[in-house]
Amino acid sequence: MLSDPGSVVGPWTWFILGGVLLVAEIAAPGAFLLWLGLAALVTGALSYVVGLSWQSEVLAFAALAVIAVLVGRRISPAPGRASDRPFLNRRPEGFVGRVFTLDEPIVDGIGLVRIDDTVWRIEGPDLAAGAEVKVVAADGATLKVEAAGG
Repeated sequence: MLSDPGSVVGPWTWFILGGVLLVAEIAAPGAFLLWLGLAALVTGALSYVVGLSWQSEVLAFAALAVIAVLVGRRISPAPGRASDRPFLNRRPEGFVGRVFTLDEPIVDGIGLVRIDDTVWRIEGPDLAAGAEVKVVAADGATLKVEAAGG
């Protein structure tokens, strides 16, 4: 059943509002307008199928918006929650405290060390190839090292 043709709001108004809110979520992400946009789309669908008055449409949107935001908060990750991969996109920090063997010597405080499949720039005391070094800090893509075990 279609809504009252004299209705001020109507289903297409809700569909357009939902679309605008979803586009606004893309322009200014914050995962809040998404839920309001979905509530507006559902309100439009209800209005189209059931034929609600504009007052009922507004009340339905308000109720659906509250429900959508609560559901969204429940399924979205909490901002302060600990990650299961804390060094994702911070790989050098994951090497702090680990010990590696030098393939090449450190000369004038600068050297290279192979860690897994990557060669990292290191800074530390001059050491011969084959020496073990412990990573004590990470500065960008440069690892600060010291002689291990000494």
